[in-house]
Amino acid sequence: MALRQSEGLIGSIMGLLGVDLPLPDHTTLSRRACGLPVQMPRRDRTGDLHLIVDSTGLKLRGAGEWLFEKLGTAKRRAWRKLHIGIEVASGEIVAFDLTDKDVDDASHAPALLDQLTQAPASFIADGAYDRAATYDAILARNPSDRRDQSHLGAHAHLPMPLCNRLG
Repeated sequence: MALRQSEGLIGSIMGLLGVDLPLPDHTTLSRRACGLPVQMPRRDRTGDLHLIVDSTGLKLRGAGEWLFEKLGTAKRRAWRKLHIGIEVASGEIVAFDLTDKDVDDASHAPALLDQLTQAPASFIADGAYDRAATYDAILARNPSDRRDQSHLGAHAHLPMPLCNRLG
């Protein structure tokens, strides 16, 4: 979170709690943050890889675009899509890619899986990834994870952890 936004959030929380204390401004937060040791958890490379995958749109802005917005001149915006894979336990980004905005999520799942050093034990994603191409890409990297799943209906060919998440 940006420091000015942090300052506003802290002020809002203090106001809601009815606490009347002086708040540090963003400059003070910046100076104090430099000395804070931050320890990010690292993924245990010997354990299972549990992967969360999603994508988000990114608006690319040129150096003079603010002038176009200020003057009201229409200008075509450039959009890209960031596909990202995060390991559940550590929050570590283990796969990512930047594509055109027209690339759908499910068709890009195999490219994300190709970046991994081991097959995911589970693959967690939203409905945009709910396609046969995604399932086939997961099974291609984890063929030994086929189990009796006849009770699962449409998702019968999926690895069990994935089926548990999909329902």
